[in-house]
Amino acid sequence: MNRGQTLFTKRANWAVPYVVFLAIFVLIPIILIVIYAFADADDKFTLANFRKFMLHPEAVNTFVYSVGIAITTTLACILLGYPAAYILSRNSFAASRATVLLFILPMWINILIRTLATVALFDFLNVPLGEGALVFGMVYNFLPFMIYPIYNTLRKMDYSLVEAARDLGANPASVFARVVLPLSMPGVASGIMMVFMPTISTFAIAELLTMNNIKLFGTTIQENINNGMWNYGAALSLIMLLLIGVTGLISSDSGNGKEGGIL
Repeated sequence: MNRGQTLFTKRANWAVPYVVFLAIFVLIPIILIVIYAFADADDKFTLANFRKFMLHPEAVNTFVYSVGIAITTTLACILLGYPAAYILSRNSFAASRATVLLFILPMWINILIRTLATVALFDFLNVPLGEGALVFGMVYNFLPFMIYPIYNTLRKMDYSLVEAARDLGANPASVFARVVLPLSMPGVASGIMMVFMPTISTFAIAELLTMNNIKLFGTTIQENINNGMWNYGAALSLIMLLLIGVTGLISSDSGNGKEGGIL
């Protein structure tokens, strides 16, 4: 009985299920990707998979194009999401919570259903599907992931700093540029990660909104794995993971930078 009580009262034991979950669904898949990426069909070590990618212009062009689409989507989400988050953070608490809920409600619907609804909307408006529809669909699907972290950061910001800046004679533009914007950068960094990572790895949205006429890097990975080319597909996945990791490091450095501003 004492052992049972100790098992459930010791804090470290509550972390065991999470460790097991991370090991099975995160660590082991990443290890398998690395093993397959550096192996050939005979399970021997090779760099041929990465050499094939570098010597394959279509794959390289798809990768560069996917990065461009991800950057475009992320920038569009920042331009649209930051003003929305700022306005929501300035409203009364009750009103802002209700409005934030309206932004989050679409996320309760499956992303494929939302994308199919976007396709139906473009068909109803007789707008051709293509790159414009792709960017629109990406922004529509991932905009809440940019708004919410920025909104949370702005809500938790110490507005006494804003009042101090105003008392020192700073105009509204200076207050925003030197106080509000620097303090909100951790939220922006989180939003960039939450938008850039799924955007660069998605394939279903591109297939639906371009009628398979535009291929993203996630589609290339899917095609190779579906065709049984596990080693090459794993190498492409590892390249994408490395890019996401670099993006995460850059975003972390931006979010952990000096908080506050210079008056």
